[in-house]
Amino acid sequence: MKKFYLLPLGLLALFLLCSETGTVAQEGESRILVIVNMVQLNVAVTDNKGNYITGLRPQDFAVSEDGIPERIATFGEGNELTRSLLEVAGDNPLTQGDDRPSPRPDPPPETFASAIAGANVFILFDTSNYMYRHFVFAQDAIAQFVRTLEPANKIAFYSYSRDLSRVARLTPDRSQVLRGVRATVAGDNAALYNALLLTVKDAAQQSGRKVVVVFSNGPDNASTVPPEDVAELGQSSGVSIYMVSTQQAQLDSVSTAVFERMTAATGGKAYFTKNWKDQEKAFASVRDDLAHLYSISYYPQPNPNQGWRSISVKLVGERLKKYHIRTRNGYRPQPVRFSGSTSASHTQFVPQ
Repeated sequence: MKKFYLLPLGLLALFLLCSETGTVAQEGESRILVIVNMVQLNVAVTDNKGNYITGLRPQDFAVSEDGIPERIATFGEGNELTRSLLEVAGDNPLTQGDDRPSPRPDPPPETFASAIAGANVFILFDTSNYMYRHFVFAQDAIAQFVRTLEPANKIAFYSYSRDLSRVARLTPDRSQVLRGVRATVAGDNAALYNALLLTVKDAAQQSGRKVVVVFSNGPDNASTVPPEDVAELGQSSGVSIYMVSTQQAQLDSVSTAVFERMTAATGGKAYFTKNWKDQEKAFASVRDDLAHLYSISYYPQPNPNQGWRSISVKLVGERLKKYHIRTRNGYRPQPVRFSGSTSASHTQFVPQ
C-alpha cells in the first residue's frame, strides 16, 4: 500500500521513499514526489507452552520505533484479508503528531479497505552435493508442505547449489510448483548465503506478508556473501526467514548458530530434524506458524535516525502480559541515490 505526497527538500531526512522518485522545480524551490511504504511486521503470539493466541484485536498491540509510538495502519490475522485502520481521507501518516490518539477499535468490516490475503512464500531448496542421501525424501517433505499450504498463499520455488535457480516464480498454481520440486537434482557445492540473499531480494519486492522457507542439509562452502548481510536485509525488508535443516548441519556449530541467529532476527524459526519424517513435521510447524501470524503495519513517524531503528511490539493489558511475542526487532532504512533536476544529489532512505 502506497501513499503519495509532495514534500519540501527539508523533510527528506525524515521521510522516505521506495522505488520511484520525481523532482519538480518551482521558482527555485525543488519539490519531490515521495512514495511512503509501510513497515510490515509478522507477529506470532504464544503462551508458555507454545500454543498460538488467536482472536486479538489491533488495540491489543502497542508498536513503537526507536521509542516513538506508532499508529497501526493495517491489521490481519492468519490468512484473512489485512484491513486498513486508517481513514480513507484526512488521515495523513506524515503529519500525525506524537499526541495522536491510540488506534481506534475495529470499525465494521464493510468499512475496511481490503488488501492482501495470505502470504508470499518463497521456498529455497538445497540441491548441493550435501543432498545426495535421502534426496527424494526431502522432495516429499517439501511437496507435502506445498500441498498443505492455505490456498490464499502464493508460492515460489527456488533451488540452489553453487548458483540459484528460480524454478517456479511466485504463483497460486500448486501443480506448477510441484513439477518444479520433482525436477530438481542434486550436485555441486553449496552457496547458501548467495542464494538466500537473492531470494530475500525477490521476496522484498512483494507487498503484504513475505517469508522465505529454506531447506538446507549442510553448511555453506561456496558463498561470497556473509550471513550477517542476509540477516540484515531480511530484517530491513520485512522478510521472515525459516530454516529447516538436519542433524548433519547441526554438527557444524557455526552453521547452527548462524541459522538460529538469522531466523530469530527476522521473526522466523530454525528446525534441526533427525530424519525425513521429522522434516515433514518441521514443515508442518512452519505452515501452522504462517496460519497464525498477525500482520501489522504502520507508517513510521518522523525520525531523524538514518541508521538502525529498533522496533518494539508489546501487548496491552494485564491479561495479555503473560503471552510471548516473536517478530523482527528492527530494520535499517535502505539508501537510494538519485540526481534531481537541480545540480545537487540527495540521499534518501527506504523503510520496509
